[in-house]
Parts: sequence; structure tokens; C-alpha cells
Amino acid sequence: MELAVGSNALDFSLPTDSGENLSLSDFFDKKKVVLYFYPKDDTPGCTIEAKGFRDKISDFSFLDTVIIGVSRDSIKCHANFKAKYSLPFYLVSDENAEILEKYGVLVERSMFGKKYMGIERTTFLIDKKGKIMKIWKNVKVNGHVDDVLEEIRRI
Repeated sequence: MELAVGSNALDFSLPTDSGENLSLSDFFDKKKVVLYFYPKDDTPGCTIEAKGFRDKISDFSFLDTVIIGVSRDSIKCHANFKAKYSLPFYLVSDENAEILEKYGVLVERSMFGKKYMGIERTTFLIDKKGKIMKIWKNVKVNGHVDDVLEEIRRI
């Protein structure tokens, strides 16, 4: 089943960079959620994207929105990435790729002729009721954070 705009976001409970579990439903009836999936901590594109969300965190907070980043990296890797760039939002570890698969962001990739399963950079905007309001697939990092903010301001 492919998730679409208007469908219910799939709840999860996964460990964060602090080692505590976070559930998407913790924010239902309280906050909008930007749930963004990215390939790997501390790589060029992922760092640009994370710093973009960091630099606009006050805008997201003003719009009653939380940011949650998800990758397959370990809790320790997330904690280091978060500390290195002073990231003021949640980083969730999905080492078993359970949520990545459910959200349809784990896709076959190819590098140097070798095929592997990797994360397609994707962002979901979820309203306070847990409904998906917008999906950005195969995200290009430059300008993405501003696109997300513009969409939230529009609703």
C-alpha cells in the first residue's frame, strides 16, 4: 500500500538520538509534523538538509510544527550528528528499516553497477489529526526547507 495525501500517517515507536522511544502519535492533536527520511548522517546532502531545518526551527515552532528526521543510522551516530551541528529536533533510528519500508522510502539503488537498498530522500507533512497533507519525493535539498515552510503557511 502506497501512502498518499489524505491518508493516515503510519504510527511508529522508535528510538531517538537520546535513546528514548518516540511515537508519531505523541504529537497527534498537538502539533503538525514534518517527517523527513534521509540516507545517512553527516554526508553532504543530509547535512545541508538538516542544517536547513535547524536554521528555520523558530519558523516551524511558530507554525506549531515539529521536525522528525529518520534514517537507518544508529542512535549513537544520530547523537554525534545532532551534537556536531546543534540540531534542535528529533532524529529517529530505524536500523531494521521497518518504518522506511512502510513509508515506501526504501528503494533499490545502483552505484558502480552494484544494486542495494537505500533511502529515497522523502518528506511527509502530517497534520494534527495524523493525516498526510503533502509528500515530497526524491527531494533535492536546496530550497526544500523553504518549500516545506511555504506549504505549512498556506494551510
